[in-house]
Amino acid sequence: MVEGHNLMKTLTHGGNIRLLAARAGCPAGEVLDFSANLNPLGPPEWLRPLIASQISSLVHYPDPDCSELLAAAAECYQVPQDELVAANGTEELLCWLPRILGKPRALVPVPGYVDYARTARAAGLEVVTLPLAEGNGFRLDLSALEQALRGDEIVYLGHPNNPTGLALDAPAVRALIARHPRTFFIIDEAFADFVSDCDRFYRDRLPNTLVLLSLTKIFAVPGLRIGCAAASPGVIRQLREVLPPWSVNTLAQAVGATALADRQYVAETRRFVREQRESQAERLAALPGLRIYPGEANFLLVRITAGKLRAPELAERLLARGIAIRTCDNFDGLDDRFFRVAVRTTGENERLVEALAAEFHTAQASNLSKRRTPAIMFQGTSSNAGKSVLTAALCRILRQDGLSVAPYKSQNMSLNSFVTRDGLEMGRAQVVQAQACRIEPDARMNPILLKPNSNTGSQVIVLGKPVGNMNVGQYIKYKPEAFTVAKQAYDSLAAAHDVVVLEGAGSPAEVNLKRHDIVNMGMARHAAAPVLLVGDIDRGGVYASFVGTMEVLSESERAMVAGFVVNRFRGQESLLADAHDYVLRHTGCPVVGVVPYLTNLGLPEEDSVSFKAETSHGAMAALGQVDIAVLDLPHVSNFTDMDALRVEPDVSLRIVRRLEELGQPDAVILPGSKHVTGDLAQLRATGLADAVLALAAAGRTEIIGICGGYQMLGRSIADPLRVESDGRPVAGLGLLGIDTVMAPEKTLQRVEGLHPASGSRLTGYEIHHGLSGCDDSLEKVVLRDDGEVIGTGRGLVWGSYLHGIFDADPFRRWLIDRLRVRRGLDPLGQVVAVYDIDAAFDRLAAVVRERLDMKRIYQLLKL
Repeated sequence: MVEGHNLMKTLTHGGNIRLLAARAGCPAGEVLDFSANLNPLGPPEWLRPLIASQISSLVHYPDPDCSELLAAAAECYQVPQDELVAANGTEELLCWLPRILGKPRALVPVPGYVDYARTARAAGLEVVTLPLAEGNGFRLDLSALEQALRGDEIVYLGHPNNPTGLALDAPAVRALIARHPRTFFIIDEAFADFVSDCDRFYRDRLPNTLVLLSLTKIFAVPGLRIGCAAASPGVIRQLREVLPPWSVNTLAQAVGATALADRQYVAETRRFVREQRESQAERLAALPGLRIYPGEANFLLVRITAGKLRAPELAERLLARGIAIRTCDNFDGLDDRFFRVAVRTTGENERLVEALAAEFHTAQASNLSKRRTPAIMFQGTSSNAGKSVLTAALCRILRQDGLSVAPYKSQNMSLNSFVTRDGLEMGRAQVVQAQACRIEPDARMNPILLKPNSNTGSQVIVLGKPVGNMNVGQYIKYKPEAFTVAKQAYDSLAAAHDVVVLEGAGSPAEVNLKRHDIVNMGMARHAAAPVLLVGDIDRGGVYASFVGTMEVLSESERAMVAGFVVNRFRGQESLLADAHDYVLRHTGCPVVGVVPYLTNLGLPEEDSVSFKAETSHGAMAALGQVDIAVLDLPHVSNFTDMDALRVEPDVSLRIVRRLEELGQPDAVILPGSKHVTGDLAQLRATGLADAVLALAAAGRTEIIGICGGYQMLGRSIADPLRVESDGRPVAGLGLLGIDTVMAPEKTLQRVEGLHPASGSRLTGYEIHHGLSGCDDSLEKVVLRDDGEVIGTGRGLVWGSYLHGIFDADPFRRWLIDRLRVRRGLDPLGQVVAVYDIDAAFDRLAAVVRERLDMKRIYQLLKL
């Protein structure tokens, strides 16, 4: 192992990740590398699929003429193809140029790229350095340069220069070149693509000029080695004669040709780098003891101005924190006070500033280095892969371990919602997860809720309040604003807890959605949350889903994936070992857990997927059971209202979709709906509406409506403001004397109340647009504690706006006993089943704790 300052002496270039990782004592992927000046956005998303598409070409030799690559370069740079050459990186060209140009001397302004002088010396040239004055900000003094010219030299100029980041005064340099035709000028534009409005030298060159054009830095592919040069045809012919055959490999040629056509990526990079560089320079300059030299490229030169600490020792200390910088004491013209740092992403730049503040013991260190709340995220290979349940499980595990933990999902699409104590609406899944954390549900846990009200549109709820109905196009335009709110909600929530467990939505591999993602990798990046990718093995194809998802992700997204979780497995886990090895070899990520298929969890489902997946006819009531049928509606909402009925041993609960499945149940429940009039029309179209009316007339079946289902039982539903429909009034089923008018303002409130007939206390919540007026003759079925009637009935037909009405154990038993009596069964008279999901969380946590690699999860959380 290389020790101490000797390590820094061996690193003549930045980016030697193997040596840096060895010194840091961590995997290479855990080193935050500021020593290499690469594009902070990483490679373009097209890189991986392009390389994959070229693998079959590797059975052939590369094109020795680099035909497609040079054609792309000619198009990009608007330079004739005979004035271009491609090589195995511009470093290869630097090695050959002093050997073919016939000049005995090299003139190198310093500080400058160290290999200008090294390659010239290796070719036998005398190297003369021209110091750049620190007092002049290391800017090139053209007068001093001109005085040093004799006509027998090669002049090396960086545009912009490395390590100062300063671009040349291009018009003045062109004039100087024209005045000295016997001197040969090499202009290195390796970093010019990062500079906005850069005056480039590759066109309108004089015969004594060659321009180096690197693709390595701007496209973040240093491992591929791709470079070009633009020069006169004679110089290009000389280079082609000495370059080895097949110098540029097949993959590099394919990547280079595609890269040169991608100007949008370059433009995006320039904008990003400019913003990050300015921000990073400002924050570094605020640290006492450092001077920042403003540059125009994707890196900054820094000098230590106070104290005894020198750059090599600072580099060692930072490396112990997992951060690599480039010491500059091997640059001519600089000493051991100088170091260089690349411009990276916001979070990475902040981490560097925090580490520097701590090393220099500044008064700002405690404020700068405020620790980001540890976070981890479950994403899935598909919807309904089990993300929500695993999020709840990990929340309970961390809570059991003494941590203050909160769940978070930036955007949820579900008709299953809940009202918080402060009257805000949020997705039910995050409510369940909050219960796993034993904390009060908070709208910040699900800042954006989409409630579909058509095949192409949804009601959009932000921080618990509806902001309007939007179709897909409208919502995509709104997403940037929504994401800003989501990030602010996350930051506020995270600041109040020890750890956050995030949940994604659908799959991060949805290529049609990735560009404007605000719920998967985009949110993981903001939270700095490692991602565990969950796959449902019970569906089949889970390992192909893991590998396929990783193939679709960009390199920066892949870097966030820390492992895979195989969910819903039935069988012997040891049989999966070969598959796990394959996935590790193919993706570099391990399987960190195999969770068995868990039945009868006793937890509410996230959305209606599981509800609608249930068998249409269910199991008919067994001996001693009552038969309760729930009508499946196209826009069913808050279907978890029925979950409490499932815990009762003497209840058969079944989902009904078709007329022939209904039969003669003891009770029919019309659940909540996000599109009441549309769902009522569907019931009429299927014949189920008439069947319900017939059951009511027969007088043996209890007809129950919850929220939207309650509105359907009434005489009429009007929607003059078109809140949910086209505005035309609709006749209800006419079973109750109530008339509903849709209101623009949604009723959102937590409720405590009474069921007078049973004397049972009730708790739950209201979520509805409709305001219902009722006949005085109707029975008051549910009374809020403020005296408001939110449920009415007549005989065996009744309904209520109260979601969660069946959660109350005494009321539920009263209702079931009433059904038992009509069925000819004796009432049980007392509660026989307790709807207690807290115990279910503990059971779930026990299984998941055993089947996940919790040691690895704690490592990922850095707890």
